[in-house]
Amino acid sequence: MTTAPLAHTDAIVLDYLAALWAESEDISPELRDELMTTVADYIAVRRATIDDPAQIVRRLGPPEALVAAIRRGQIPPHVRLPALIPQPRAAEAGGAEYTAIGLLTAGGFVLPLIGPVAGMLLVTGSPHWTAAQKATGWILTAGSGAAGFVLALLCAILGYAGGPAVLLIYLAMCAGSLLAGTILLNTLRRPAP
Repeated sequence: MTTAPLAHTDAIVLDYLAALWAESEDISPELRDELMTTVADYIAVRRATIDDPAQIVRRLGPPEALVAAIRRGQIPPHVRLPALIPQPRAAEAGGAEYTAIGLLTAGGFVLPLIGPVAGMLLVTGSPHWTAAQKATGWILTAGSGAAGFVLALLCAILGYAGGPAVLLIYLAMCAGSLLAGTILLNTLRRPAP
């Protein structure tokens, strides 16, 4: 059984890893293993988007610099957290996403508490928004519901029962879900990076 000769690109990566291994012989085996694994993972991830392994190796920096950083106590952040790799975009937004937006905006006026909560439940289950966007939506929706409740209590305590007080409570309950729906709709319409 014979093996194919190494390509020039493979030799560049293997030479770099060998130099890193040799340079790191005086650090603890656990740190050395972590360094080698992290650098190998970095190279593997970068090879998916960069054809030239010499460019990847240049981005890593000299093995001496990486090992010196380990001796100071940590793997450099640029190795541990490589630049953002483009993630595959989820399928185009569908009916569930637009139903959620509708429940947050128009549904918030028709059914002030029920519509926005139903909309946020749909948002939570969708892959089209990040966790931070979902949390922002929940905070705005729940916050406006709480604000409406506090205003209702305040009006009851102070004896305001007229139309303007009811309108103010109603608008307070609708404002957060309307804002959440607008923000989520804007992020849904944003083109892929």
